Amino acid sequence: MCVLGAILIYLMGPRFLIYVSCALSIWGDQMWHFAMSVFLIELYGHNLLLTAVFGLVVAGSVLIFGVLIGDWIDRKPRNKVAHASLFIQNASVTACCVLLMLLFSYRREMEQIWHGWFTVSVACYTVLITLAAVANLAGTALTITIQRDWIVSLTGGNGSQLAGMNAAVRRLDQIINIFAPLSVGQVMTWASHVIGCGFILGWNLVSLLVEFLFLSRVYQLVPQLAVKPQQQTGKPFLEKQQEPGTSKEPKDCRSHLEGQWVTTKRFLLCLRNTQRLLHTCREGWETYCRQTIFLPGLGLAFLYMTVLGFDCITTGYAYTQGIGGFLLSILTALSALSGLMGTILFTWLRGHYGLVTTGVISSWLHVGCLTLCVFSVFAPGSPFDTAVSSLPLSKNSSSSPKLLKDDQVHIYPFERNLNQPILPDRSSIHWTNSTVLFDGQQDLEQPESYVSIILLFSGVILARIGLWSFDLTVTQLLQENIPEAERGAVNGVQCSLNYLMDLIHFILVMLAPQPQQFGMLVFISMLFVTTGHVLYFFYARKCKIENSQVNETIKKGTWTPLS
Repeated sequence: MCVLGAILIYLMGPRFLIYVSCALSIWGDQMWHFAMSVFLIELYGHNLLLTAVFGLVVAGSVLIFGVLIGDWIDRKPRNKVAHASLFIQNASVTACCVLLMLLFSYRREMEQIWHGWFTVSVACYTVLITLAAVANLAGTALTITIQRDWIVSLTGGNGSQLAGMNAAVRRLDQIINIFAPLSVGQVMTWASHVIGCGFILGWNLVSLLVEFLFLSRVYQLVPQLAVKPQQQTGKPFLEKQQEPGTSKEPKDCRSHLEGQWVTTKRFLLCLRNTQRLLHTCREGWETYCRQTIFLPGLGLAFLYMTVLGFDCITTGYAYTQGIGGFLLSILTALSALSGLMGTILFTWLRGHYGLVTTGVISSWLHVGCLTLCVFSVFAPGSPFDTAVSSLPLSKNSSSSPKLLKDDQVHIYPFERNLNQPILPDRSSIHWTNSTVLFDGQQDLEQPESYVSIILLFSGVILARIGLWSFDLTVTQLLQENIPEAERGAVNGVQCSLNYLMDLIHFILVMLAPQPQQFGMLVFISMLFVTTGHVLYFFYARKCKIENSQVNETIKKGTWTPLS
């Protein structure tokens, strides 16, 4: 009975409720991002233009509004921020699903009836991508609120408990990354795109209700969540001034002056609001730059500028080298298992060597494994060609019709973190785990050797152990060292930096989409990754020097003879 009671207490406790809420949110996000890219491809005739626009808009929106989101999180009560973010995210996804269902259901009728189908479709695509960007912004706000603020308050500043909760949430993310795309993919395979949209819509409505109830319960169970230092509010935008119009003025003149005053007042209010937004952005970046963990945060952002992650770019490149969908799905599962090992390694290293040293070990492990990817560029079977590897595309690459003819499969930009390869325009889509394959793939040309692709994927998969351990290290450093009143602003800037680097990675892939140019992207990625870890090494060295000075001061104080 005691064991059963303890289990019930844990299931009703705030930690379990947080885990369930995070799992539901992550599952919905993974399904939505995976399905959204496929829907855009299907709507635009198996062309990746809409998906590229979607990726740019999403990254750009967080880059621009990340600081403002963080400031809003700092100024508002925790429960209102969580509930508003949750509602906006799910409402936006629901609206997208309804619009997609209408587009898929009545697309032929609209093409036949409306001669201006192009104008209508552009308007629909604009609304669709805008709603998706709003949903992503709300999801970013919810992630910062729960994973960067609530969890810190829940653990009460206990480093071990904080590390355990961070690792648990990351493990959930890795496991869900395997099964969430698979679930919605199977629905779309055996049913239709309309039913797939309905499945996501239903999931979001149920998830909204459950997450709302669970987060409200956590807020009630943890009293410290209600205590939040508030930022000082500034002066009102417009000080009270004497409005024009007195009894001595003529009536017509008074009404004319009042109209002018209203127009001027509105203009000044708009000007002050714009000034306040710009001032908030500037203050957010200044606050971020003066943090003690500025270097680790900047180093983490540099890791986002890479093609050496297990995303659609790398898997698409593997497809051009003769790797089939079944093997790609196996590699996807292995990458998730590698990420799980990284979370376990982080917990063990932190317990034995401390948080800062854990980051150093994780950095060396990450860079060391990625060295295999550099070797793969020169290994047998690599398509790397220095003649077409310049950025942007040189005359040699653009004026070589033979080369473009021979390459029947091309790499295109795609949104990151979707385990979905970029494949050639073929007929219908088939699903294998979380990988999208097109018909007619039997004519893939086999490379002369698989040594290059084996080295590439060995490095990418093994590097995820060090990557996730390093990510958890920097995440906990951010949680422990940022003042409570500035958590939202600093984490908002961190998200903006991450998306800025991701945007650069996206643009570089657009400039060099050919398999022969992938080697150059590998070199650039290694440069950014190494720079990010060097920034962390500077921070670790600074911490070591400060700790040595403190220890020396303590020793001197201990051995000072009594007067």
